[in-house]
Amino acid sequence: LFLWLGGGLLVGVIALAATNRIDVLDPALLRPGRFDRRVVIQRPDRTGRAAILTVHTKHVPLAPDVSLERVAAETPGLVGAELRNLVNEAALLAARRNSNKVTMDDLEEAKDKIYLGPERKSRVVKEETKRLTAYHEAGHAVVGSALEYSDPVHKVTIIPRGNAGGLTFFLPEDDRSEYSKAWCEDTITQALGGRVAEEMVLNR
Repeated sequence: LFLWLGGGLLVGVIALAATNRIDVLDPALLRPGRFDRRVVIQRPDRTGRAAILTVHTKHVPLAPDVSLERVAAETPGLVGAELRNLVNEAALLAARRNSNKVTMDDLEEAKDKIYLGPERKSRVVKEETKRLTAYHEAGHAVVGSALEYSDPVHKVTIIPRGNAGGLTFFLPEDDRSEYSKAWCEDTITQALGGRVAEEMVLNR
């Protein structure tokens, strides 16, 4: 790095480093005179995610129904690499359908795959298990919908995803940086709603 100071040329070196585990760095690296300045880069907010999606979809043909603002709103916590992966997954889904454009459904499916895991439609599930799963997930949804501080119910499915037999997905309305006691209590309550539904309806 070359800097002009007071009419003279000052030659120096600036070292840059990046880590997501500052807690495991050798203390010698952090002594004064080494890496003096630390810049914390937070996860992108809703506006930032929309801008990142705009960049990653620049060369991806999108259907008229696609709303990147809606996708950004529904992906709290995702960083740039994860959003790029979401776009790539949606493009693959569109290609498998022999479509020349990525639709909102493709992006929704890609989002669910990233958050919840891939669907396992080929898994053989007994009718009794399906019924149990349906009441269990309905218990989460019903209890969550009745609670004041629980996140809104976004999606309920009894199609197995990942290691789960079914899922109730609660999606926050905005990016959360803190967790209140009321939110924690309501989240615990809606998590227990599935078990209560099993007891009430199936007596088990």
